[in-house]
Amino acid sequence: MFRTNRATLRILTLLAVMAGLGSAASAADPHYKRFKEIPIGGGSGWDYLSADSIGRRLYVTHGTKVVVIDMDQEKVVGEITDTPGAHGFVAVPELNRGFSSNGQENKSSIVDLQTLKTIAKVSTGPNPDSILFEEKSGEVWTFNGRGQSATAYDARTGRVVAASIPLGGKPETAVADADANANRIFVNLENKNSVAAIDIKDHKVVAEWPIAPGEGASGLAIDRALHRLIIGCGNSKMVMMDSTSGAVVGSVDCGQGVDAAAFDPETHLGFVSAGGSGTVTVARVDADRLTIVQTLTTERGARTMTVDRKTHRIYLSNAKSRTDANSFKVLVYSLDETPKP
Repeated sequence: MFRTNRATLRILTLLAVMAGLGSAASAADPHYKRFKEIPIGGGSGWDYLSADSIGRRLYVTHGTKVVVIDMDQEKVVGEITDTPGAHGFVAVPELNRGFSSNGQENKSSIVDLQTLKTIAKVSTGPNPDSILFEEKSGEVWTFNGRGQSATAYDARTGRVVAASIPLGGKPETAVADADANANRIFVNLENKNSVAAIDIKDHKVVAEWPIAPGEGASGLAIDRALHRLIIGCGNSKMVMMDSTSGAVVGSVDCGQGVDAAAFDPETHLGFVSAGGSGTVTVARVDADRLTIVQTLTTERGARTMTVDRKTHRIYLSNAKSRTDANSFKVLVYSLDETPKP
């Protein structure tokens, strides 16, 4: 009888410990909640928005301009004008410059971040869409939708170093990894269900990898520490790819109408926004798997997204309709830091 009770006690103790660990893990999972709505007004088209965590500004493309928001004061503080069909904007505070992709005029604007005035414009391929600044080379890259190409130019001088890099498909979002063993830029090819890897120095595609089970890739983010690409796909899949080999190492289901993806290196969370279902899928990123920790309800139509790495807040653009004169806004979601029981 004594041995039986002792064995039973050990089992019960082990189960209690495991249950406690499960509760702790659940309690530790992050949870986002709606924090604020920043009104902008106007109802014309919009696309990417980007957070400058150093300069504390949020840049929101909105038709023919880029709206500038102070992320600490949570209010509009200025506009960058004369950016016809603005798709994206990237700020480089160390250069006091920002760069836009102007889809309607096939150009990229170089902007003074203090005055918000245009310094110069650089010709690109047809319909520049996604834009990024690659720190190691000091180059700005635009990814040209109709041209199915990329353009690279020097951020300091505006000198074009590669006018038309053929991609073989329609590019969407791009990210860079200038690690010595990588030295690559990665870009979704939406109409080919693949990711192209571009050599930063040679300015040419060196690999193309399928994203199955994903299709119609749109959003793209990167975990540079683990060398993992987070891909938001049009068939409601969030896919994780090894950026060193092109191997798909994880995937989960997400919402409908996927557009953007983001990654927060401090919380190690990946995000995919879906305007059709009005959700953001929040997943923990590990080397060999994605684990959904929250499906955040936002608003239908809220498809473009960025994350502030300082506050970990999520920002999404939305409007009641593209013609409503007063409904354009930015939705803000923050981590719920209320202690859990």
